[in-house]
Amino acid sequence: MDNYNKGENSPKKPNLKGPKIPFNLYWVYLIVFAAIIGMYFFSDNTVTKEVPWSDFQGYVKNNSVNKIIVDRKNSTLKAFVRPDSVKSVFKGEADRAGTNPAIIVRIPSADKFADFYETVRAEYKYDIDVSYEDSTNPLEILVGFLPVILIFGLFIYMMRRMSGGGSGGGGGVFSVGKSKAQLYDKGSDLRVTFKDVAGLSEAKEEIEEIVEFLKNPSRYTEIGGKIPKGALLVGPPGTGKTLLAKAVAGEADVPFFSLSGSDFVEMFVGVGASRVRDLFKQAKEKSPCIIFIDEIDAIGRARGRNLNMGSNDERENTLNQLLTEMDGFGTNSGVIILAATNRADILDKALLRAGRFDRQITVDLPDLNDRKEIFKVHLRPVKIDDTVDVEFLSRQTPGFSGADIANVCNEAALIAARKGKKVVQKEDFTNAVDRIIGGLEKKNKVTTLDERKTIAIHEAGHATLSWFLQYANPLVKVTIVPRGKALGAAWYLPEERQITTKEQMLDEMCALLGGRAAEEVFIGHISSGAANDLERVTKQAYAMISYLGMSEKMPNLSYYDSSGEAYGFTKPYSEETALLIDTEVRNMISEQYERAKKLLLQHADGHGKLANLLITEEVIFADDLKKVFGERQWVSRSEELYKEAEELPDNIEIEIKKNEDVPGIISEDDQSE
Repeated sequence: MDNYNKGENSPKKPNLKGPKIPFNLYWVYLIVFAAIIGMYFFSDNTVTKEVPWSDFQGYVKNNSVNKIIVDRKNSTLKAFVRPDSVKSVFKGEADRAGTNPAIIVRIPSADKFADFYETVRAEYKYDIDVSYEDSTNPLEILVGFLPVILIFGLFIYMMRRMSGGGSGGGGGVFSVGKSKAQLYDKGSDLRVTFKDVAGLSEAKEEIEEIVEFLKNPSRYTEIGGKIPKGALLVGPPGTGKTLLAKAVAGEADVPFFSLSGSDFVEMFVGVGASRVRDLFKQAKEKSPCIIFIDEIDAIGRARGRNLNMGSNDERENTLNQLLTEMDGFGTNSGVIILAATNRADILDKALLRAGRFDRQITVDLPDLNDRKEIFKVHLRPVKIDDTVDVEFLSRQTPGFSGADIANVCNEAALIAARKGKKVVQKEDFTNAVDRIIGGLEKKNKVTTLDERKTIAIHEAGHATLSWFLQYANPLVKVTIVPRGKALGAAWYLPEERQITTKEQMLDEMCALLGGRAAEEVFIGHISSGAANDLERVTKQAYAMISYLGMSEKMPNLSYYDSSGEAYGFTKPYSEETALLIDTEVRNMISEQYERAKKLLLQHADGHGKLANLLITEEVIFADDLKKVFGERQWVSRSEELYKEAEELPDNIEIEIKKNEDVPGIISEDDQSE
């Protein structure tokens, strides 16, 4: 018990050492400064004695002085006594006279002394060294001492800079091994809580459990549970990993150390390991506490991948020290490590094992329901009207991260303010989405009629095929207004599928090739506008054959390395297999290209109407395609799930998981400059 020896009868041990005087480096500076002052003012070992003018005259006549300095301003003089005359001048004080004794005399005036000296010199023929000077005031002394003061001040400034003091922070030479972690202690003003984190229900549940353990550890330890050593937040950029860590700092009433993985990296050898040691030393003193390392892949990269083979890698030394501190012989009771990364595949396996990071929490891109909650959070400070539908916005932004949604809300507010509106409307949000995906509209870019016709036929080809292919992504809008680097663009809503079949991927490839096919069929020549389409189609075809095993001649084979370990300089297959892969890719793309041309010829009339409509209107929407082709034969997956969710009871929740194979909203930069 902590209070065992703290009763009234407990004897108090006297403090034999007394109060501890704190050591400060500035005391050393003060001593050095005082020494310099003393050397400057008190370096003269002269012992003086003041005598009257009459006695001085006798000493001069007796040849007792060998040097005289006359101060004309103060009418005084200083006469240095000969060694053989010290006893006669100082008498009983001769033993304390020193090696260079002198007498001080107040004279009537400098002229009177000059007359007296000329008389003595003429009568006694004495050769005495006489000099005249004007005394200086304290200000003049200070001015003369100014260079010494400046040098000393410069010395102090350089020492402070090197030790990390002053305004330079903790980045000095002498403090280079100190941790750069930012400490949020108990009671700090952290306004981020779990209420500010929308969606991510599973991730929040695991994080909240860590916070609850810190607040009430007995609830878990009573049944034999141990505090988790650490948790690794993994997910794409902008999904809220750092925000979750900030929420932990705001919820947990414990000290919170926050720093980046790059803070350990320096040009000096051994600095990273030293900072790791200093960080954990501070954390142990503040335990229980939380350490958050953002972008841990900066130091947690798998060892043995350094290009400088055989050399001493500073990053590896830092990682080794981190591994030791997290789970070595030392105990870090009460210290929990949180880390975030979007590149978990390159992290060292020793860092990911249980005992160091007991949990790996996936923070994925938000699904439909999560996007709805995120929009509600970011729309709190925004003034909106009744036209804004959160459900519509969440359906229009598949594949958007939390940071993207925050950017959409901010961009919509800026657009509304630019137009002089008092509130943000629905059209402002749609314009914001277009602005983020496609870039800024360039209506002033000069294009000829033939160029506009080519662009319109190209984009109408995409729109036509997406309408008649079952698994193609539903079209949102098509425009021939230049945006960013593109002269035309088409927006689709990717289906958020949990799995993707071969047929679905082939339909997507066919739709992507619709622009190039339309140019060849209806114009008779092809352009550079399909560069982005061809790039995406080629990558997808290679992925289907090499990674997904969807080739007829190479079924059920995958050369994808999910472990993240590179094959080195050799391919995992032979040259014959590589040739076969290339052949299969060409055949697959050729089949879909011919399929695209065939579908376009079947619907040539509708395609022509769409192209003409694009030339006149510049922008067309899904409703315009309904007027030309009629109702689409298939309902999109998101609409189907949405209708099912409306028909179900309120107590049943539907989770729409993201398809990792499909990116976010597709912006086709079809027509490059």
